[in-house]
Amino acid sequence: MAERLKKIQRVQTGVRLEKKLLKVLKALAAEKEMGLGDLIEGIVLHAFAGKAPFQPETLAFISRISAAYGLDLEAADSHRMIEED
Repeated sequence: MAERLKKIQRVQTGVRLEKKLLKVLKALAAEKEMGLGDLIEGIVLHAFAGKAPFQPETLAFISRISAAYGLDLEAADSHRMIEED
C-alpha cells in the first residue's frame, strides 16, 4: 500500500532557542539527514500525540552529542531558564 502524503504549507519564522540545545538539534538533524525544521516538526507532532519521538539508539546519540556540546539542560529545566544579560 502506498504511503499517503499530506500537503502542507510552511512559513518562515524566527525562533529563539538556547545555544547548546540548537547545536544538538542541528547535529541530530544532520545525523538523520533531514532539515532542522523537519526534525522539530517531528518532535512536536510526537509530543502532541503523547509519543516518544526517539528510539534508544537515537537517544544514545543525543546523550553523546549533548555531552560533547556541554548541554546539561533537562526537561525539568524548561520552565526555569533565564537569559544571561
